[in-house]
Amino acid sequence: MKNNIRKNFLWNAVGSTLNASTSLFFLIIVTRLNGINNAGIFTFAFSTACLLQVIALYYGRAYQVTERNDKISDSDYIYSRYFSCLLMLVVSLAFVFIRGYKLYKIIIILLLTIYKLVEAFSEVVYAIIQKNNDLYKVGISLFFKGLVGLIIFFIVDALTKNLLFSIISLILTNVIILLLYDIRNLRQYNYVKTKFNFSKIKLIFTSGFFTFLFTILTQYVINASKYAIDSNMTDNYQTIFGIILMPATLITLCGQFLVHPFLVMFSDDLKENKIKDFSKLVVKIMFYVLLFGLLADIIAYFIGIPFLELVYNIKLDKYLHALIIIISGATLFGMSYILSNALISMRKTFIQSVIFIIASIFTLFASNKLVVLSGVNGASISYFLTMLLILIMYIIVFVIEIKKLKKSIKKDNI
Repeated sequence: MKNNIRKNFLWNAVGSTLNASTSLFFLIIVTRLNGINNAGIFTFAFSTACLLQVIALYYGRAYQVTERNDKISDSDYIYSRYFSCLLMLVVSLAFVFIRGYKLYKIIIILLLTIYKLVEAFSEVVYAIIQKNNDLYKVGISLFFKGLVGLIIFFIVDALTKNLLFSIISLILTNVIILLLYDIRNLRQYNYVKTKFNFSKIKLIFTSGFFTFLFTILTQYVINASKYAIDSNMTDNYQTIFGIILMPATLITLCGQFLVHPFLVMFSDDLKENKIKDFSKLVVKIMFYVLLFGLLADIIAYFIGIPFLELVYNIKLDKYLHALIIIISGATLFGMSYILSNALISMRKTFIQSVIFIIASIFTLFASNKLVVLSGVNGASISYFLTMLLILIMYIIVFVIEIKKLKKSIKKDNI
């Protein structure tokens, strides 16, 4: 494992960064080629698709990679993903018709939902590859999906000025890479293959329910301010908030690519009762996220707004403080993400659901109230306060659970 860790880290960082940054570049392309109102629809639809994607992902890659139950096979996880992807489609259809959007907005949301559905299915394949200590192959896949997808999206949108055709091109790109690269990689492993067993699928869904619950609440909490803007303001303000929220994606991503190479190590430390090493590793990764966030705040203060204005061709000089506040909030969330993955490895998922239920109730009222009072600036303050609340709760829970685990191990050794 040590021989691959550098290559895994590098490719995972490169691939994850590019793939996650695509939403930023998509928004740039749409804002410049399709106009600010279309960009507002696109950024809202993309956020909604990300929220709905949680249904397809359900338990998530971290849960699958750290699975310690020998009775559940990799094939069982693949079968379960078929069900969760179908459920995602059903819920997305119900959502758009309940909300009563115009046909154009409905089609944009549904197409981006399908795009995210393909990504969700790829994740179950990525988990199997990662368990075989070949995370770098996942990074390569994400890199090409991000790069090729961006190029094709830009070309199609530049030629047609049609968002529908552009998103369809994204879907086709991801499907082709999934079939020609991801599935081909999967076939190289002698992973456990079993016949369909409904009882095992049920076990995966029931045991992973609280992971699903807090993950979907996480997406709601991250995007609550966007939903408040959707309810209280026009699409052009959705674009503005989407633009200043984009740098926050990179901070959250920093936490993801820092922690993913260490998920197997988390699991190994816990199996071997190396609680001290496990805790030190978690704190170390959190510290790096904090440093990255502080650096991002400094850069944003001096050149953030001029850079975003240059890229998007929109006046944003009123939103410097909002940008700094959002990046600070994203840093807090990035640190929470590390603790979340650590607790998933410990199979402490119910308490995380409680954390996000509390955070969701808080942000439901805070985001709507602050958006009505202060618009985009209010949305950024709501975002920061919610992330601060989440981090405080995570730190408390993590400390308590580590103490419990140490006490349990000490008791077993007596």
